[in-house]
Amino acid sequence: MDEADASDDPLAWARDYTPVLASLRDDHGETKPFEGYTIALATHMEAKSGVLVETLRAAGAEVLFAPSEPQSTHGDVVEHLDEQAGITAFAWEGMTDEEFDAAQHDLLEHEPDFVLDDGCELIAKVHAEHPDVAAGVIGGGEQTTAGIQRLEAMDEEGVLSFPVYGVNDTPMKHFFDNVHGTGESALSNIQIQTNTILSGKDVVVAGYGYCGRGVARKARGMGAQTIVTEVDPRKALEAHMDGHRVMSMDEAAPVGDVFITTTGNRDVIRGEHMEQMRDGAQLANAGHFDVEITLDDLEELAADVTEPKEGVTRYHLPDGRRLNLLADGRLVNLTGPYSQGHPAEVIDTTHAMMFTAAYDMLTADELPGPGLYAIPDRLDRAVAERKLDTLGVSIDEMTESQKEYATDWEHEGSSF
Repeated sequence: MDEADASDDPLAWARDYTPVLASLRDDHGETKPFEGYTIALATHMEAKSGVLVETLRAAGAEVLFAPSEPQSTHGDVVEHLDEQAGITAFAWEGMTDEEFDAAQHDLLEHEPDFVLDDGCELIAKVHAEHPDVAAGVIGGGEQTTAGIQRLEAMDEEGVLSFPVYGVNDTPMKHFFDNVHGTGESALSNIQIQTNTILSGKDVVVAGYGYCGRGVARKARGMGAQTIVTEVDPRKALEAHMDGHRVMSMDEAAPVGDVFITTTGNRDVIRGEHMEQMRDGAQLANAGHFDVEITLDDLEELAADVTEPKEGVTRYHLPDGRRLNLLADGRLVNLTGPYSQGHPAEVIDTTHAMMFTAAYDMLTADELPGPGLYAIPDRLDRAVAERKLDTLGVSIDEMTESQKEYATDWEHEGSSF
């Protein structure tokens, strides 16, 4: 697209900060390895996701896309993509939860060959309600922690009918997107929505997986007094050794000023915790689904509900305390009034991993059987190398003697 069109292009800025995807378009735009395949994509439909859709299309795929969360859809992005040949939208801004669900089913009825998923939205639905379609799917990829949890349950039950790469669990995903992407975008969007400071505040982070680790680390770097809650003793010890205070949620509830859930599970902040919270406490969720903060309990406790600021719902308790829920308990970094999701530079590598997962399966001579699989290390390293190339960063290569030393289990420890 030329400069004259750039001002009307909602993806122009995102393209500037997604050089890894640009390199994939350059490499596969002529060979078109996805020619003849239909790829279904469910993700947060904003500008960075739009660049992934364009990249899949440039490699020859027919692309069908739907949102993975109804309130994170950007209408201008959807309209821009839907106008392009070979791309079909099953999304629009302002979708209700019911419309969101129906749109995903509508997409699946178009019988995609491959599924790139967020939250296991499409993969779970295609198995549960479209088994005939699932039987024809070649493979899939999943990019979120919540989605991996659902896939692990499906794999354990033996219900998966095609192979799925767990993109979320690769180093190029969880060390960067989860830690830095979620960490920075969750905190920046909390500050934008509330226009309040984090420095000096007691910030409670529920969960110390990669996302929680990133949120807690960056909150402390901004001057917050960080508290971590956990159910896993090893992660709790890790948080303790990283310098955070570790408490149960029951202990943290009367102490915290800001609460951020990152567990991927449900009912993490419940009524018994809300009853102990300080006046003015802020509640935010950075997990995929809006179930980590028990909204029914919050509504039952409230004597009145107001909206003091766009994106903030205030629950007035009978004793005069006020609890402030951000973004309706949905993903705070993607569904708030000013939210734009993760920084483009980090989503670039995640979306490159999703593209690579599809490329590896769709061009393979032989596929693994149905099940959830770790993405091969060679693919993760290849995306890391692309990223370094775009940054102009050089690294060392092992010498022949180093390679020999690393693979010789009989070597002696001394050279003299």
